Amino acid sequence: MSKFITFLLGAVLGLILGGFGVFYFFGGAPRAAQIPGTPIKPPDANGSPAGTASVVLNQDFFNSVLGTIFRDMNAPAFPLNITGQPAAPNSTCEGTIALLPEGSGVQTGVKFDNNQILAPLAFRGSTSVFGQCIQFTGWAQAKLDLVYDESQQTVFGQVNVETVNLDGVNPIVSGFVTPIVQTTLNNRVNPITILRGQQIALNLPIAAAGSNLKADVRDVRAEVKDNALNLYVTYNFSGVKNGQ
Repeated sequence: MSKFITFLLGAVLGLILGGFGVFYFFGGAPRAAQIPGTPIKPPDANGSPAGTASVVLNQDFFNSVLGTIFRDMNAPAFPLNITGQPAAPNSTCEGTIALLPEGSGVQTGVKFDNNQILAPLAFRGSTSVFGQCIQFTGWAQAKLDLVYDESQQTVFGQVNVETVNLDGVNPIVSGFVTPIVQTTLNNRVNPITILRGQQIALNLPIAAAGSNLKADVRDVRAEVKDNALNLYVTYNFSGVKNGQ
């Protein structure tokens, strides 16, 4: 009987792990949910067209924002539960994942490297696996892609988590937790607003002409260079007479 039970448990475990193997090899790793807009292209090799302004955001700017969030606000936290159900009332297993300023040997932040925006993310969390509460820490390597949504005149950042590293978690349990962490971060963090329409659109009164000068964003290009994100914003200019 004991041999049969061992065989049965092994078969069930094999099916479970096999299911995750099929998921990864045929379905691929969990990707970030789609956000509105189209991917931002690099600058035109022939130069920027007339009516283009440059906005420069350096690496320290992004890290100062993150530092302020961790110092003065609550750490960003997101629901995380394998069953998809909220944690039971008064449960010691919160079923959440929270970003940390640092942990697992990495510091959460933004790094510009090889024309890419990279974002190592330290985290801690807990979730229920087979009725047992699993507390875990770790870090994820993510990449930040930029998109521009013309309808909202807004530049968004889209986090794509590429790898998840858990600290000291049983490999079998890690097979369950890792894709859930990756999916949660990819879907809950996005989208990140980089520049809103009100910040990059123009509507300037020209008193002497009795009109307003309007400038709607026509195109946005971007490149990472010299530890800075350079956004090139191309405008369509128009004049609107007062009273019209």
